[in-house]
Amino acid sequence: MEKINKTLKRLASQEDFQKRYEKMRRATLENPDIKEFIRKNQEVITKEIIDKSLVKLYEYTNQSKECEKCESLDGCINMMKGYHPELVLSRNFIDVKYEKCPRKIMYDEKRKNESLIKSLYVPRDILNATFDDFIQDEDRIEAFGKTLAFLNNFKQGIPTKGLYFHGEFGVGKSYLLGAVANKLAQKQISSMIVYVPELLREMKSSIADSTLNEKIEALKKEPILMLDDIGAESMSSWTRDEVLGPILQFRMLESLPTFFTSNFSFQELEHHLTYSQRGEEEKMKARRIMERIKTLSEPVLVDGPNRRK
Repeated sequence: MEKINKTLKRLASQEDFQKRYEKMRRATLENPDIKEFIRKNQEVITKEIIDKSLVKLYEYTNQSKECEKCESLDGCINMMKGYHPELVLSRNFIDVKYEKCPRKIMYDEKRKNESLIKSLYVPRDILNATFDDFIQDEDRIEAFGKTLAFLNNFKQGIPTKGLYFHGEFGVGKSYLLGAVANKLAQKQISSMIVYVPELLREMKSSIADSTLNEKIEALKKEPILMLDDIGAESMSSWTRDEVLGPILQFRMLESLPTFFTSNFSFQELEHHLTYSQRGEEEKMKARRIMERIKTLSEPVLVDGPNRRK
């Protein structure tokens, strides 16, 4: 059997092979990312280094970077699914290292949060919500318009107010949250929908297993947080001041977009927050929470008939 070195030498001597090789070499070195990498490192990168590294450079050109060639994480075309390439210099050789892509980072963060915060789980129809299914009738046209305006104008790192959807039961407030979350996911922007009544019950039980602070930190720092059905819970002074308060305070100071849904208007929610389970009247503490909610979000009435019936 012919040894591999002899085979390569024999192929290299063939005119057709040399033409294909030169064509591949030119195409590889014309890649914009590779040209920029060589330019930045021109003081140390020689022709010899480029020739030695050509196989790795060719490997780089066939991978998707920043998910640009992949429709989804499942449809990732890269050698390592969920990891995209980066060019690095290593001992007079250009190598390729792989880091988690934006979609993989989002996926892992979501799985981590789901295992940590059980109240993340919301009805399947909300998780699968799209604007294609949203009925643009006169009762909900303002809510629809405000939502699209947020999606069109939002850029990570730039302070942007979320929305406070309020209205009667079954008008589509939670569905809007799901549609927004799915649209953000298409742009590789992480968001988290949390059902508030269940969240506050869960926080109480988290004291026993010492995960309370970890859960609060996760909610504080989520790029876009959606608090579904605030006001439906039986509010205690502790959940209002030690759980909800710190989360909203952090997000307000960091200008992190926060969405809410509620059956209450701002004024009605403030009244709800004023009275604890014990019947204590604490107007100043309720007002403090409301100031944070008003800073974080713009109220939008979602009207119309109950569509659950």
